[in-house]
Amino acid sequence: MKKLLFCIVIFFFCVHAAKAQFLMDMIDTTKDAGKGILTVYKNFDKLKISCYIQPEFQIAQSNGIQTFEGPNFNSEVSNRFILRRSRAKIEYMNWGKNNKPNVQISFQFDANERGFTVRDIWGRVFENKFQLFSFTTGVFARPFGYETNLSSSKRESPERGKMNQLLMKSERDLGAMITFDPRKKIKGINYLKVDVGVFNGQGVTADGDFDNSKDLITRVALKPYPISKNITLSAGTSLLLGSLLQNTKYFYQTESIGGIKTYVVDSSENNKGKNAPRKYYGADVQLKIKNKIGFTELKAEFIVGKHSVLKNSNYTPTALLTGKEGYYIRNFSGAYFYFLQNVFSEKHQIVVKYDWFDPNTKVKGTDIGASTSNLTSADIKYSTLGFGYINYITSNVKLMLYYAKVWNEKTNLIGYTSNVKDDVFTCRLQFEF
Repeated sequence: MKKLLFCIVIFFFCVHAAKAQFLMDMIDTTKDAGKGILTVYKNFDKLKISCYIQPEFQIAQSNGIQTFEGPNFNSEVSNRFILRRSRAKIEYMNWGKNNKPNVQISFQFDANERGFTVRDIWGRVFENKFQLFSFTTGVFARPFGYETNLSSSKRESPERGKMNQLLMKSERDLGAMITFDPRKKIKGINYLKVDVGVFNGQGVTADGDFDNSKDLITRVALKPYPISKNITLSAGTSLLLGSLLQNTKYFYQTESIGGIKTYVVDSSENNKGKNAPRKYYGADVQLKIKNKIGFTELKAEFIVGKHSVLKNSNYTPTALLTGKEGYYIRNFSGAYFYFLQNVFSEKHQIVVKYDWFDPNTKVKGTDIGASTSNLTSADIKYSTLGFGYINYITSNVKLMLYYAKVWNEKTNLIGYTSNVKDDVFTCRLQFEF
């Protein structure tokens, strides 16, 4: 009997609301079993399930490349089928009087041939007296920039730009956030949204928080604003102020010695216990122009700042330093630019995207690998020019063809004296509901 009731509930959960109501009318709610099912149905009626999967075929320019167009290729592989993402999201919304939101809860999971990961687990409480604020806590996307918070199912390129993948690995972190976002008409501020959050700082790829330092992240955004009948503008500015515990006495900074750029170590005993800096400053803008066959869109985002990373990596460290390890303090800059244009109709779209990331703005390519210099491949600047075509076959199916042309600056470092052959072509079908 329990199995039968469970199957009925799941069926109600998945079908269209009108059909579900029709089936509910067929149940005898005067009996205990019927009353129980009715109660569950009313609760489940506030649930929403969405899902998307992204199977794709990729061709790389050479075997075993390291790439930001998905996971790195295995050593003897230059073409592959992968399930890039397969995500299911469950959301619950509780509504109060006058159809005002009270509580929102969200779970999102990703399953593919490489494993199973949790993407989102958060709850949000709405303030309804003034209808201005909400409070969110759990694991959710950091409120920094535009592309970080844009769903991978909606993005017009297969992956985020290199700077976003490095600076905001996995996009999510564990923390709490207050949001100012008016839900009623108030002259002058209806297009304004402000997020202010505090986060652990290491992201969800770490085993847990390993120091008392936290990241303060804030974003002030102009929501899509109609400049005219056919033109919509949105924009934002973002700030991240954080740090990492200096658990050893060593840290490294870029300096010029005898005309050669190199890392110089500071090994003062006073360094231990201090905080190494993480400061990001970002700005983004999106312009959407309606035309006869669809839309022309321009998007751009720029991030500069300083971060504390490891010698051979630009990802935020996920564990305390030990032994003679030390943070490498690098000044960085990065940006991306999109040009999107519908052709023939809104079902067809061409994409041009350019992005760059310079992990160490104090050095040039020829400094890296120079005699007496200890700069590494993590100091190399990369640029990517992407060309794509998207066919919105139906509301549930999208075809994406995308070629990413990647350049690294030429250096004196072995393996990087010329451009590495690491271009990638991606053919992806996305299914969603």
